[in-house]
Amino acid sequence: MQNRREFIKGSSVFAAMMAAAPTVSMAQNAPRVFKVGMIGAGGRCSGAMAQIIEAAKNLGHQVKLVAVCDFFEDRAKGAAKKFGCDEKNAFWDANSYKKVVASDCEIIVTATPPNFRPVHVEAAIKAGKHVFAEKPVAVDGPGLRQFLAAAKLAKEKNLALVAGSQRRHQKGYLLQALALQQGKVGQVLGGAVYWNGTVPWVRARKEGMKNDAYLCSNWVNWTEMSGDHIVEQHVHNLDVANWFIGRYPRTAGAFGGRARRVSGNQYDFFGVDFDYGDGIHIHSQCRQIGGTSGFVGERFRTEQFEISGGGKIQKVGGEALKLEGDTYTLNGNTYAIKDGNPYVIEHENLLRGILGQIPLMNEGESIAMGTACAIIGRISAYTGQTVRMSDVIENQNSPYYNLVCKPTWQEFEAGDVAMPEYGDDQAPLPGKPWGK
Repeated sequence: MQNRREFIKGSSVFAAMMAAAPTVSMAQNAPRVFKVGMIGAGGRCSGAMAQIIEAAKNLGHQVKLVAVCDFFEDRAKGAAKKFGCDEKNAFWDANSYKKVVASDCEIIVTATPPNFRPVHVEAAIKAGKHVFAEKPVAVDGPGLRQFLAAAKLAKEKNLALVAGSQRRHQKGYLLQALALQQGKVGQVLGGAVYWNGTVPWVRARKEGMKNDAYLCSNWVNWTEMSGDHIVEQHVHNLDVANWFIGRYPRTAGAFGGRARRVSGNQYDFFGVDFDYGDGIHIHSQCRQIGGTSGFVGERFRTEQFEISGGGKIQKVGGEALKLEGDTYTLNGNTYAIKDGNPYVIEHENLLRGILGQIPLMNEGESIAMGTACAIIGRISAYTGQTVRMSDVIENQNSPYYNLVCKPTWQEFEAGDVAMPEYGDDQAPLPGKPWGK
């Protein structure tokens, strides 16, 4: 069993993340063209594609999009045109990812509604592709376990799996994690994490629109598609808590509710107590309500210091700690901790691993367990019950172990999609059973 410092240093290849930007001469890696396939062609996946192009350019290389897919024809063709892919290699429908995976791409960039993430990543890894997968990586326990199995397979096949947890590639967070790992500020004893904002968008159902098209269009408002906003957004902050504490929570006790949403079946707000054992608790707060004050971030306390995620480490009643560590040594090699846009740096780290400049990165476990935190928090709020981490990971006797968000990705592929248990403007009621 790893101790806390070992966990922070090694969890989900922390050491490789610290090795963010080694200085390598161009002679060591002659310019090359990385062939990339896109699974998803919406705003986030298009953003990730632009960022991997920028990352390759920063490293003296190029990216070529060789195949793209989406549920919707116009999005697939639009992305192909935008990124210079032959339109004959643009595909659409719920099964179209199989054609991208079968292409000659070496890297898959995927950002689709999260209920599809496990099967898309699994297919890519089985086909021998390196993967960038946007967070979160599942919406329920079965999906989590499917993704974790794919992450394990990626390690066995020596494939990179980088997640969209960009804080783990951001200099401010890396320096704070290094200070914790080096024992400079003591152990995190508790804290709070936040994602308070507004509903991103709502897309109304068009006349004659089938269930599958409507759910894919308005996915961000449906638990079965996104996991609810505690999973889809707040996973970032929960991942930081796991990282800085050095382990995962044992239980979640939560409440939540729906007050003003006009579409879908999700909650407007959640409050969760995550119990990490040994008296360590993290309070989680997330909200999507227009006209309210917004804050996104993390705050932690050690015995003598206050930590503002990605910012300062302040001694209680004293001055800020000088965060040092422009370089990090791994296996005798020295690497730079790079400043810059973490959304681009995470792709640089993906490419550096493929080039052999740093160890191949596999962030599968860390992002899966951050997603798991959010899922048990959501289940607790929906049901009014305390939910254990083991309930979705290993306890097959738990009523939540096989709890599946329906419709599933299998139903989308079969083309037989029923609307979720709770329809538009409905939501689960605490104290009553939820899920199938």
